[in-house]
Amino acid sequence: GINAKANYDFAASQINFMLGDGGRSYVVGFGNNYPKRAHHKAASCPWKPAPCGWDQLKTWDANPHVLEGALVGGPGELSGNFIDDRQRFEFTEVATDYNSGFVGAVAGMKYFAVNPV
Repeated sequence: GINAKANYDFAASQINFMLGDGGRSYVVGFGNNYPKRAHHKAASCPWKPAPCGWDQLKTWDANPHVLEGALVGGPGELSGNFIDDRQRFEFTEVATDYNSGFVGAVAGMKYFAVNPV
């Protein structure tokens, strides 16, 4: 049968990794070592009337707007290496597909915190 406790423990370990158990958070604005350069136009552009173009994309400065709670792409598949560079979208892109899964998993953890398996 399905081992609910083992599945919960695995899911919790993955969420905790995303939140920084490995020494780096992959959630913008969360933890001590979170991504500062998410590949996201609204977060990386300064307030108008300042320009927003390729120069802002290519700067090494942290994003002027913190995209609180956004999960970025994360580390490389095999190496586990992470590069906090908004031009390296494979590491720093913020997308709805994995952010929606992340929110669903966190909601499930909250549910099981109140209703243990």
